[in-house]
Amino acid sequence: MFDDLKPHLVELRKRLGISVGTLVVTFFVMFYFHEPLLNWIVAPLDTALIEVGKKSLHAADGMITTSQVGGAFFVALKVAFFAAILGSLPIILAQLWMFVAPGLYANEKKMLIPFIVGGSGMFFVGVAFAYYIVTPFGFDFLITFGSFKFTPLINIEDYVGFFTKIMFGFGLAFELPIFAYFLALLGLVDDRQMRDFFKYAVVLIFIIAALLTPPDVLTQLLMAIPLVILYGISILIVRAVNPAPPLEEEDETEDEDEEESSDGATRLEK
Repeated sequence: MFDDLKPHLVELRKRLGISVGTLVVTFFVMFYFHEPLLNWIVAPLDTALIEVGKKSLHAADGMITTSQVGGAFFVALKVAFFAAILGSLPIILAQLWMFVAPGLYANEKKMLIPFIVGGSGMFFVGVAFAYYIVTPFGFDFLITFGSFKFTPLINIEDYVGFFTKIMFGFGLAFELPIFAYFLALLGLVDDRQMRDFFKYAVVLIFIIAALLTPPDVLTQLLMAIPLVILYGISILIVRAVNPAPPLEEEDETEDEDEEESSDGATRLEK
């Protein structure tokens, strides 16, 4: 048994090695540019703090602080690692596809480029949606709420961790149509199964949105509503790739299976 698994383990080690090596090289490149990257990450927070100064008559303007010795250095590491994952994503997806490709048919192996482009593209669309639509509303509400009485002092370490969590959450969420397409391509799911699962998917979507977004209803809705729409788009994609057979055909197939099983049982009895 181990001899059968050994080639797969060797291939997995190779793909992981390439992915990790790419991530490490990209990390050092991104660390060199950590200052402009940090400015980009902090921009929504700066905007929200400016709004605090405009709306508050009694409290001082908010501030971004650090509570750790060497806090700025560790923030730079987090920022570089976050950017390195984004920059390495196409290579990581390519290695993932190359690992599973030996078990695919020839026509399925040709989907390497669409998988990389589609997977990377939808992830970046999710990140852009979170950055330009979700965070301005979410941060403005959370930071300005109560600012008439309290001065917001935002810890940069907590903020960067919070920010990357939201970005990765939306990036992964927007991969739903891509995963649905390739599952349908492999024949693992059809449109009827996805339609039947829709009511459960809505509940799961709102639970995921509650876990990955700030604890306010507005931000949760900004994540849940696009996900529900993406699930509907995924159903249409699966219908085009792997439509469910008509119910009449399924009933006929089940009847034939029952007849065959009953004939087999009769022969055994004889």
